[in-house]
Amino acid sequence: MTARFPLFHLTSAAAIGLSLATLGSSAQAATEWDMPTPYGDMTFHTVNIREFADDVREATEGELDITVHSNGSLIGHAEIKNSVRRGIVPIGELIMSRLANENAIFEVDSVPYLASSYEDAETLWEASREVIAEELAEQQLRLLFAVPWPPQGIYTNQAIESGDDLKNLSMRAYNTASERIAQLVGAVPTQVEVPDIPTAFSTGRVDAMITSPATGADTKAWDYLSHFNHAQLWLPKNMVIVSEKAFSRLDEATQQAVLDAAGEAETRGWEMSRQETDDALAVLKENGIEVSEPTPELAELLQEVGETMTDEWAGRAGDQGAAILEAYEATRD
Repeated sequence: MTARFPLFHLTSAAAIGLSLATLGSSAQAATEWDMPTPYGDMTFHTVNIREFADDVREATEGELDITVHSNGSLIGHAEIKNSVRRGIVPIGELIMSRLANENAIFEVDSVPYLASSYEDAETLWEASREVIAEELAEQQLRLLFAVPWPPQGIYTNQAIESGDDLKNLSMRAYNTASERIAQLVGAVPTQVEVPDIPTAFSTGRVDAMITSPATGADTKAWDYLSHFNHAQLWLPKNMVIVSEKAFSRLDEATQQAVLDAAGEAETRGWEMSRQETDDALAVLKENGIEVSEPTPELAELLQEVGETMTDEWAGRAGDQGAAILEAYEATRD
């Protein structure tokens, strides 16, 4: 005997089924990305990246949800790039110069006095962006944006007036450039990540460090040292990269939303960096750090170091480096 059901019931059931299918399809379309970053929540880079994630979430109406994991809590700094490349995470942030051992072009922004002002740093970035993006693309990585740290200076527990004052100090290093400058001034380079800086100083593991006013303020440098020489050596950049495979899985509208948010994050980040320089220097002074400029004797030494390291970098960077320097000088002229 054939069962008969009221038309209302059939229509309702079909509507419910269609609704559930639509909801299921919508849920499946939403994408969640975990994003490791090396720095703490108060660091302006992290603040900027969280805004980037918020912008993407809003522009895609939640279809792409990026969760930021700060302070190396998900993946350590040294492993972020390879984790993105291997697909462990789809997106991440790292300091560009950390990749210098792969290719010297990644440390172009960490050559002393090649670009020591924001204006020159921006010009250098425009001259090097395409070369760096192409190098990353060969590893199936897409460059989204890059933001500089404030100019790098020298932190110590005593005034630094000449090269003699730096000799034999254990100096914190975070990339090949900071390692090399330590060697050239007669200091001993020691690898220390940002979260470990206070402990490294308090235990005597390091006596000095080259880093930004922002890092000094974030790590409360006044608790473990007394002097900051605002040498303005270079402006290293953090960059955000995404796996090309993960990016290609996004629909065209979502891809564009990511690119648009990245462009806004880069513009905003450069402005934040400029402001951070002024704010961080004020914080250091307010908390008792003696902030000074290089003496003529120290400035001369650092300029000589810069010239040596520029020549060394050009030799390592080959044709790619020559192209960057040519474009940079042409734009400055």
